[in-house]
Amino acid sequence: MTKSVFCELPRFGLIRFSGAEAQTFLHNQLSCDVAALTGNKSTYGSYCTPKGRVLATFLLWRSGEDFFMQLPSPLREPIQKQLSKYILRSKVKATDASSDWTLIGVAGKDAAALVQRAVGDVPRSVHDVINTQDAMVIRLPGDRYEIVAANKSPGIIESLSGGAEKADPDHWDWLDIRAGVPVVLPATQEAFVPQMVNLDLIGGVSLTKGCYPGQEIVSRMHFRGTLKQRMYLANISGSDRPQPGENLYSSDFGEQSCGRIVNAARSPEGGYDVLAVIQIASAEHGDVHRKSTDGPALKLLPLPYSVTSDR
Repeated sequence: MTKSVFCELPRFGLIRFSGAEAQTFLHNQLSCDVAALTGNKSTYGSYCTPKGRVLATFLLWRSGEDFFMQLPSPLREPIQKQLSKYILRSKVKATDASSDWTLIGVAGKDAAALVQRAVGDVPRSVHDVINTQDAMVIRLPGDRYEIVAANKSPGIIESLSGGAEKADPDHWDWLDIRAGVPVVLPATQEAFVPQMVNLDLIGGVSLTKGCYPGQEIVSRMHFRGTLKQRMYLANISGSDRPQPGENLYSSDFGEQSCGRIVNAARSPEGGYDVLAVIQIASAEHGDVHRKSTDGPALKLLPLPYSVTSDR
């Protein structure tokens, strides 16, 4: 990416977890290592059913003694309610913080300088978090930054506008896809275990922590090497946007689906770039199609991290 862009991100919501036992509570509910999350770090993660199926993927970070979970807006309320069922007498409070903050993504060759100018500081390494008077700033994979700005801080957007082009939120979706970061949406809830969407490859799964919902399934899949599907990056030609949850097919599986679309966004190079969970055997065979075995072919592209087969 040559030009720098910024995007407001209204498609995401925020849950704020506060209280003396917030860290312990989240550590016992989520797939990531919350106990290791210091005040200057963020992590990807998932919340699963007892059968190990992903109900939500998220970005989680700590600010002071509080934790912020960022996830798609349609999932904010149901996930907050689900997690709140297990708080019981714990000293934890889960609240909707979406209206308190404006989420802004910044990307491009000048992104670091733009963030520095807008908020006065910039995180140095991926997943680092800094807190300023008006914002929290997170460095994300792919030389991207997210500014979580207090709503009474319009000067941040004004500053970014002076050095970057404002882009549509679809562009940020595409950047997430190119970075290999899955976003589970209502259409794909309970469709995958964390390893299928590569959460273990981007720091969203801890195999050394204690129990959490689905932990036994996730651990068994890792240690027994039974994973048969992985998430791949691909391009699909055409003007018809692929939809999350849409089935994929290959000749080696016949009429049986060999995978599903996770996320899709229009590619600047044409067609749509997608993240898709595909049978490893089908991906290696290189003959995967949308909607039917005669549908548009998926052109597999390299992810920014290594995808292992675990077979």
